[in-house]
Amino acid sequence: MIKVLLVDDHTIVRDGIKALLTGQDDITIAGEASNGRDLLSLIKTTRADIILLDISLPDYSGIELCEIVRREYPGIYVLFLSMYNTEEYIFNAIKAGAQGYLPKNISQSELLLAIRSVSQGTEYFSESISNIILKSYIKKAKDKEPENLNQDNHLSKRELEILKLFAEGLPNPEIAERLFISTRTVESHKNHIMQKLNLKSTVDLVKFAIKHQIIEI
Repeated sequence: MIKVLLVDDHTIVRDGIKALLTGQDDITIAGEASNGRDLLSLIKTTRADIILLDISLPDYSGIELCEIVRREYPGIYVLFLSMYNTEEYIFNAIKAGAQGYLPKNISQSELLLAIRSVSQGTEYFSESISNIILKSYIKKAKDKEPENLNQDNHLSKRELEILKLFAEGLPNPEIAERLFISTRTVESHKNHIMQKLNLKSTVDLVKFAIKHQIIEI
């Protein structure tokens, strides 16, 4: 069972999230808080796997709370749910140790997917947030000298093909069709690539492809 702590200063938002999560067989609300002080008190006595955290609170900022939680309770993941979706907020959240970031206008299905992914230690950023991250990275990458692909990475020719197509935005079924292989094989190659390169998310995969000139920007 995934135990979630809700932290938002608006009661109506917390009630809405609880309504979305109620009835899930694998997710339960362990507690809720309307400010940072209450969260820091609650977390001492309540077992939690994930804190679903707003970035703007009356006393602490969500960024400050994320830093405290990740430092003092490293076994608890922080997933931001915020209406503030600028590059500054997103990157500060990542630097503070957040495992994911979502805008407040996401669907129930994506919220559930994010919670389940983060509970497994996988980073989760919604598509709109990922686009902001990648646009920022691309902008910075254009101002730097590109790096050549180090042969120590030991990617096979087929893995490089799949990495290039995936980084260009093709879904697994289309990659499979182009390369005359199964979708399951594409997914297997992708997992091997991420393991070889020590990458944690699809955003990291695209950043790697840009950095090493596997795709053009």
